[in-house]
Amino acid sequence: MSVLHNRVSNKELKEKLYQEAFPRTTISFYKYFLIQDPATFRDIFYQQLNELQVFGRIYIASEGINAQISVPTHNLEAFKSYLYSNPALNNVRLNIAVNDNGKSFWVLRIKVREKIVADGINDPTFSMENKGKYVNAEQMNQLLESPDTIVIDMRNHYEFEVGHFVKAIEIPSDTFRDQLPMAAEMMKDNKDKNIIMYCTGGIRCEKASAYMLHHGFKNVFHLEGGIINYANKIKSENLPSQFKGKNFVFDDRLGEKITEDIIAKCHQCGAPCDTHTNCKNDGCHLLFIQCPTCAETFSGCCTQACTDIVHLPVEKQIE
Repeated sequence: MSVLHNRVSNKELKEKLYQEAFPRTTISFYKYFLIQDPATFRDIFYQQLNELQVFGRIYIASEGINAQISVPTHNLEAFKSYLYSNPALNNVRLNIAVNDNGKSFWVLRIKVREKIVADGINDPTFSMENKGKYVNAEQMNQLLESPDTIVIDMRNHYEFEVGHFVKAIEIPSDTFRDQLPMAAEMMKDNKDKNIIMYCTGGIRCEKASAYMLHHGFKNVFHLEGGIINYANKIKSENLPSQFKGKNFVFDDRLGEKITEDIIAKCHQCGAPCDTHTNCKNDGCHLLFIQCPTCAETFSGCCTQACTDIVHLPVEKQIE
């Protein structure tokens, strides 16, 4: 039987990735559709993608699929052929990364979960079939000009901090399950206005739009393909960008520039900066924003205490 999971260390896999002589394309996609047997679907999917040397992070649930992957560019057409051979995934939108060095992932991980987006929804009458209307990049820009439009960012604070749409409202919680009822509560007096939900690739805002409709909102929209698709469309269609700054991404890049605007600040000195990093102290790994000067001062750490620890011998660090 084929191996259905990885057995090599992350360090070795990362080294192998950087030795590859061919380019890779970073892609994200999702689709809400019924999967009767997620475990079997997962195993077959793993075998096929493993043969095509695909890396990435994929979640499978009875409600659908959510994937962020890196495909060898020479295998891209073969990957599309396999993906589109499933009737439910035929012509599913593939979001191509905006700034891509091909080093976003170094291993293939496919996990079965209860849901592809943890939402906390237990209402049996809730359905993803009744969802908001898609808006493309041009329609997004037009709607943003109207005073009757409210734009809601369905991402976490650290994503919003480095880049967002003009006029966007942040829902102040770092979990999607908490954001849904908060968004409905915050908008309860605006049920007749145009409400546009957006997120990174579309998966969260699509579910959020269905949630808002389920709670009596009328004119609900969601940005087709999220920020990633919007960024690609404004380039190809030569449109002005109403998104300012950087789009945070959940892979090794930690962000892709949409515009040159730097709207965030270094968490240590307050200088303009939008570079996320993980604290170099293995006992911490806090995600934070750090400018090059502070990175040097604190050795890539979030506090002086963590800096002191990383300068200790490895045995002492482990203690």
